[in-house]
Amino acid sequence: MSSVYFTEEHLLFRQSLKDFLQKEVVPHIEEWEKAGAVDRSIWEKFGEMGYFGLATPEKDGGLGLDLFYTVIFLEELQKINSGGFAAAMWAHAYLAMTHLNKEANDDIKQRYLHPSVEGKKVGCLCVTEPFGGSDVAGMRTTAVKKGDSYILNGSKTFITNGVYADYMIVAAKTDVSLGNKGISIFVVDRNSNGVTASKLNKLGWRASDTAELAFDNVEVPASNLMGEENMGFSYIMEHFALERLVMGINAHARSEHALEYALKYMSEREAFGKSIDRFQALRHRVADLHADIEICKQYNYFVADKLNKGEYAVKEATISKLKSTKVADKVAYECLQFLGGYGYIEDYPMARLFRDSRLGPIGGGTSEILREIIAKIVIDKKEYRPATD
Repeated sequence: MSSVYFTEEHLLFRQSLKDFLQKEVVPHIEEWEKAGAVDRSIWEKFGEMGYFGLATPEKDGGLGLDLFYTVIFLEELQKINSGGFAAAMWAHAYLAMTHLNKEANDDIKQRYLHPSVEGKKVGCLCVTEPFGGSDVAGMRTTAVKKGDSYILNGSKTFITNGVYADYMIVAAKTDVSLGNKGISIFVVDRNSNGVTASKLNKLGWRASDTAELAFDNVEVPASNLMGEENMGFSYIMEHFALERLVMGINAHARSEHALEYALKYMSEREAFGKSIDRFQALRHRVADLHADIEICKQYNYFVADKLNKGEYAVKEATISKLKSTKVADKVAYECLQFLGGYGYIEDYPMARLFRDSRLGPIGGGTSEILREIIAKIVIDKKEYRPATD
């Protein structure tokens, strides 16, 4: 941990969070992994501790803390060996709630943001579609204005918290003729008529519920429009920077956890009369992995610092996710190998780490899309600007 970014208050927060997770979360992880869902009671416990309000201003019921509290929150969630549980928490706090923090008016904040901070309402973000994937501009879901309402039709997929959420932040085209300039953002009640959810059976992230959602003539009050009509694409692009940094931080923290576990195993496992952490072939591989993790971690802290200062760090956050998730995949692969046959056994944590890590280069923008974004910035000199510019 670098003292450049973390104060004594940060250290105390980290220890308090560790203690909370060990007491309230770790004993239930296996149960939630098998059930494919997180018990609702834990959400309110997180809310009571203020964990969902770290980035929410005090006037809206949050704590209004700097972004490095969020960094700590994300890092420690990766060290309890359930990528699914971690995803459920941060998808609520940093996908759904980010839009509420930034685009919601006072009425929407009162109805959705305040109970979200308290953990009494759970949210999800609905952007990805079955035929769209990372192509946000190509979405087909529409919201047609009719009197004092919008009529929502379409579908979304791979939505974390989509089955059990109380509300959804939904992107839809309000003017199809404008392409990506005609997208708007709405908050939609989960129990609205015409909303159905199908739970997806995933390779990893088993503790989180992930859904394909369908909207069939769902009536959404016009008062549930977030921000300005047809500005949704800009809002989404602006918040992608935080989402990608979140994925980057998740990746370096998950990598650290995997390597720490592997090293503990290697120090205890003996072969040919000595612990296997004494064999040079393995030691040098560990050294390379540690170096890669450290580079990612320090870069991610640098990006977090830029976002914390209010800078628009699209390129940097994109690099964060691209490189950190690639390293995390490599670390998970190598650490599983260090454990030999035990790495392939579900009773050991490495198998889950390996499966959970694989989503990193896919979710929140595939690595292929991220490379194209970086190429546009570096080669085509494209400039990404905030929605307010």
